[in-house]
Amino acid sequence: MAISTDLPPPHHWGQRCAALAAGLNRGVELLCAALLAVLVLVIWIGVFGRYVVELPVTWAEELSRYLMIWAALLAVSCGVARREHVAVTALLHRLPGAPRRWIELAIDLLALAFFGFLCYFGIGMAQQGATQYATIFEMTMAIPFASVSVSCALVCVQLVLAAVRDFTGAGRPAGPEGEQS
Repeated sequence: MAISTDLPPPHHWGQRCAALAAGLNRGVELLCAALLAVLVLVIWIGVFGRYVVELPVTWAEELSRYLMIWAALLAVSCGVARREHVAVTALLHRLPGAPRRWIELAIDLLALAFFGFLCYFGIGMAQQGATQYATIFEMTMAIPFASVSVSCALVCVQLVLAAVRDFTGAGRPAGPEGEQS
């Protein structure tokens, strides 16, 4: 009995990466939505306490700051997954398919190096934050500082998945209106 060593075609790998990226992105989007819902609730509690009851809720400002940091940094991976991050693409989109794919891959590799660097040093920052405490909460700053390394790790995963997806020609994810971006 012969064992087949045939690998699936590259397009198949691109489709698998696209599906994995979409699932991961959906989970991060739901987490960001939940964080923003809690953020709005906390801010409303702070406003209500300060202006209606005239009893300031001292923890609302600090908690809302940490929620906003986590939500904003996690949302970066969503932009990368949808290829909606900041880029100047006027000249890039005028290039034919093969050269454009190689340039996009080079850009992805540079971004991967940058976010990998941030992830690595974010871990050290979170470790240092373990000895510092939040002003109002009895919480170490490791939790807010961990947002850097966690979000950068997610960005790195999404960059790899998006690069494989786009380089193999499996297509880009549908935008908010359903069109292919």
